[in-house]
Amino acid sequence: MIYSPSQRGYYGVGIYGTKTVANVGTLWRSAANMGAAFIFTVGRRFPRQTSDTLKAWKHVPYFEFDSFDEFRVPKDCVVVGVEQPGDPLPTFKHPERAIYLLGAEDHGIPPELLDRCQEVVEVPSGRCLNVAVAGSIVLYDRNAKAAS
Repeated sequence: MIYSPSQRGYYGVGIYGTKTVANVGTLWRSAANMGAAFIFTVGRRFPRQTSDTLKAWKHVPYFEFDSFDEFRVPKDCVVVGVEQPGDPLPTFKHPERAIYLLGAEDHGIPPELLDRCQEVVEVPSGRCLNVAVAGSIVLYDRNAKAAS
């Protein structure tokens, strides 16, 4: 199902410490297609450039923070870490208002940030996935469950 503005709540998605612009561009494109309200990065490690072929920046705002302390979670919004180990995605109930936080491609979400997540979910794949792919799967799962 394509996102419908009549759905209640909102969500954003972001990556902590991402090292490649391609992953941000891919996640941004997925976020635009799946109805995310915004995307963000914290502690970016890539040079400024774009890999976004759909010009998702025209439809989904991008926020950039130097540290997670700068990021302000909206009122009554649940921070959901996407990390292994976590609750399996197939049985996960998505919060009405959520921020999905993914970790860097090479280090994941640091323990001090995982402690700030109210929920932790994993894509049960047996092996680790590319960060943009994992994020895209979580966004699709949210929309698919909202449609049922």
